[in-house]
Amino acid sequence: MKRIVIIGAGGMAREVKSLIREINRRQPTWEFAGFVVTRLNDLCERDSGEDVVGDYDWLSANAQSVDAVAIGIGTPRARTKVSEEVRRLLPKVDFPVLVHPTAHMDFDTAQLGEGSLVCCGVVGTVNIILDSFALCNFGCTVGHEARIGVGSVVNPGANISGGVRIGNGVLVGTGAQVLQYRSVGDYATVGAGAVVTRDVPSGITVVGIPAKPQAETLR
Repeated sequence: MKRIVIIGAGGMAREVKSLIREINRRQPTWEFAGFVVTRLNDLCERDSGEDVVGDYDWLSANAQSVDAVAIGIGTPRARTKVSEEVRRLLPKVDFPVLVHPTAHMDFDTAQLGEGSLVCCGVVGTVNIILDSFALCNFGCTVGHEARIGVGSVVNPGANISGGVRIGNGVLVGTGAQVLQYRSVGDYATVGAGAVVTRDVPSGITVVGIPAKPQAETLR
């Protein structure tokens, strides 16, 4: 059993803890060592304070007893930032790929980058690429040849169609759909329930059906 800590203490961190528990039901692999947060003073009532073992100072002090780290944060920019911070503190630590046992994907053709997470009920087809620290949240679907960029998050129930390119640091909202062969640029946001029918430029937010830049929907 390898000791793993989860960065974060909120809902996403609890989901990752549950994912690890389900992996262990099939094959004992991970010993959960606790949640680590960036700043203890920022803990709020939605966080699981009883499982928090400390902050980055704790992580540095216990570097020799930590084998792996998972990022239990559902915000794309934070996932990337935290992974870089942890790597500076623990240059040799492992960021494992964690896949829930109920996920269905063609793992013979999939490419899953370090620290990527595939949550319960995710359905993927063939030739899927998840770049480092990408997150497919529960119940989303990912089509053939789709690529999810570094640190990007596909939220519950979203559908990424075949041939889609999701850039780095993208948030795809709950229940959104990105139609086949469309692309979403780096650090863009696709609003919950939006339907992307044309390419989305970098750094903007699109909402609605069909999805349009947020400013346009307010006119």
